[in-house]
Amino acid sequence: MNDALRKVIADHWAELEAEPVSGERKLRVASLPGDSLVAVAVDHGGYRHILVPVGSHQKVRHGLDGPVLRLRKRPLEDAESYQSYADLACLRPDLDDLFSALCADVLKTTESFPGSPIKALYRVLDRWKALFSAQGAPLGQEQLAGLFAELKVLEKLLEVDPSAHRLWRGPSGHRHDFTSLTLAVEVKASLTDGARHTRVHGLDQMDPPSDGTLYLAWYRLIRDSTQSETLLGLVDRILQLCDDESAVLGLLAKAGYRSGDVDHYHDVRFVIAEARWYIVDSSFPALRETDLVTAGVPVNVTDVTYTIDLSSDPPHPQDDAHVNEHLNAMIQESP
Repeated sequence: MNDALRKVIADHWAELEAEPVSGERKLRVASLPGDSLVAVAVDHGGYRHILVPVGSHQKVRHGLDGPVLRLRKRPLEDAESYQSYADLACLRPDLDDLFSALCADVLKTTESFPGSPIKALYRVLDRWKALFSAQGAPLGQEQLAGLFAELKVLEKLLEVDPSAHRLWRGPSGHRHDFTSLTLAVEVKASLTDGARHTRVHGLDQMDPPSDGTLYLAWYRLIRDSTQSETLLGLVDRILQLCDDESAVLGLLAKAGYRSGDVDHYHDVRFVIAEARWYIVDSSFPALRETDLVTAGVPVNVTDVTYTIDLSSDPPHPQDDAHVNEHLNAMIQESP
């Protein structure tokens, strides 16, 4: 199917290239088949473009500015219409054949996103980027459990606000997995039966934000249960819920989950056996840098790792109403 689309696109470009473009800031444009309003174009320098329609107030992703591909927003006007586009140009004529394949992929993918062709463009760009990017080692079992637990929290947030992925800060190196201005959530996962143990890394991980509140979300997961949820299915749901797949895919990559490794994760599935959320306040059992400073103890120790046993109460877990209130408050105050 993509070979046929590739030929259609190449034929359109060949027709456009048969006549010169009259000005440096002008394009010769040809619409492609389908209902997505995607078009191809050729500019004054002979470079090929694919044009994906966007709203007049919609922003286009930054970061692609040559030397091979350039992506920018471009308004186009003719005698009958005015339309804004995400304009992806190939600046290497020797790669035109490869660019044709990419554009055929975009046109095919728009069928899955009839109301948002720009989302199709971003998905294709991310897939191709993953294809040619160097890959690290796939995630191990403990890392997969931790990621699964974080994605379950992200799922809760995205069900309220499709832009809530901006609160997921852990993959970028923040001390808390999710944070707004004064509110945060730290997520921990355990694959062991018995005691509710959680491993803490550093003296600041259990420190709430300044003048704010920190929740600890602790999940006990069971792998390979007949009632379990697949990791790939959870990732797909996250991508469906969010309003910017590219941003989420970038966060997943920073967390060590890369699209090129999905074959390793087909059999990864978990079921949540237990979920407990705690307020991490002054009575919560933890080592905190602020407590040491308040006590006048010099903080000269680094790389601190310790285990908290939450097997008995107190501390008491919070009910769903308080958890949802905290998550909603995070969304409301997010920058």
